[in-house]
Amino acid sequence: MAVQKFVLDDSFDETAYTLIGIHCRLEDYRLAYLLNKCLGVALKRRASDLDYSNSQAKYSIYQWEDEKQLITWSLVSNICKIEAIQSRKFESLFDTQEKIIKTFHLLPEYKTVNFLLKIESEFSSSKTKYILDNILKIPQIATAYSIDSSILKSKDNLIFN
Repeated sequence: MAVQKFVLDDSFDETAYTLIGIHCRLEDYRLAYLLNKCLGVALKRRASDLDYSNSQAKYSIYQWEDEKQLITWSLVSNICKIEAIQSRKFESLFDTQEKIIKTFHLLPEYKTVNFLLKIESEFSSSKTKYILDNILKIPQIATAYSIDSSILKSKDNLIFN
């Protein structure tokens, strides 16, 4: 009896998406509103934030599914700050606990990026440039650029389902 062996390509592992890094000081809801207005999308806050079990970090996420073109747009915060209480190890007269702020990043390779816009569809370079040009027209955004997802070490963090 012959043994059949099926080999699957690595292309099934990755879905095609465009990733854009955005630098700005806006709140997440304000940026979602400006992107909706500028790009003609309808980003809405998901009922639950992204919560990774390996850390205490929760990241806000806004999504829109374009059913006509079968494209999912996701705006997610790259930075999560959590206030924690740290106790001192030595004993003294003024023994207190101090509050510290821990910072977590969704993509640690891009610590300076405030928000990530993930578009689950493979666009041509001209369409990506058109989207970037429209994003850069928003005066509150310092800069935005395309991120090459093939070189990311933490690309598993970009799976939002």
